[in-house]
Amino acid sequence: MRLKLQVHLPHYITKWFPLAIWRMPETSKTVYLTFDDGPIPEVTTWVLDVLRKNKIKATFFAVGENVFRYPEIYDQILEDGHAVGNHTYHHIQGLKTDSLAYYKDIFQAEKLINSNLFRPPHGWLKRNQYRYLANRYKIVMWDVISCDYNQNITKEEVLKNVLDYARAGSIITFHDSIKAADHLYWALPRAIKALKAEGYSFDKIVFPQERQMIYPPSTHFIRRFRNSLRQLSRWA
Repeated sequence: MRLKLQVHLPHYITKWFPLAIWRMPETSKTVYLTFDDGPIPEVTTWVLDVLRKNKIKATFFAVGENVFRYPEIYDQILEDGHAVGNHTYHHIQGLKTDSLAYYKDIFQAEKLINSNLFRPPHGWLKRNQYRYLANRYKIVMWDVISCDYNQNITKEEVLKNVLDYARAGSIITFHDSIKAADHLYWALPRAIKALKAEGYSFDKIVFPQERQMIYPPSTHFIRRFRNSLRQLSRWA
């Protein structure tokens, strides 16, 4: 099979981010559908209907701004028994954003999205952001990206991306967004049907909540500085 980095990252790349979740345990023939960038009325309600008809639970990585605009759709996601995760408030990329501003945006979304799951938009994080956020969230990446957002490929290619790379434990990413809608409407029902025919079941991503004391980065710095002063005083 030809390597397609935009669809599936090999282990020699993902191993550099060991604290992130790229694939769920392959203890059973189960895959995990995830949807990024919603909720929006034009697409998310349709996705929920498809999942309901197929009796499937999935995971929605929601943008805080969209949750604020469409709380009734977000509530429906929860009422239908799906899992949710934080996808920042303004869908900003960590690699292009000052770290403190990035954390502030994520914590703003956290006020609306009560979840210990986080997925960075576009998957890009600075190393310090990755380390800091891994102490607060389960960073959920992907095993397969459908590329439904890509207007330069066909809907058939979107389906092929999923079916070629899906395997037990795969975290499969679609997008409940306007940009991806045309591809999604065609590919998602067919992907579900084909995966079911291959004997796959579907589940949502859930990790037990862990109670942790998390300090903002500025506080971390102050605490380290104070500890350094204490050590210096002992040596004096």
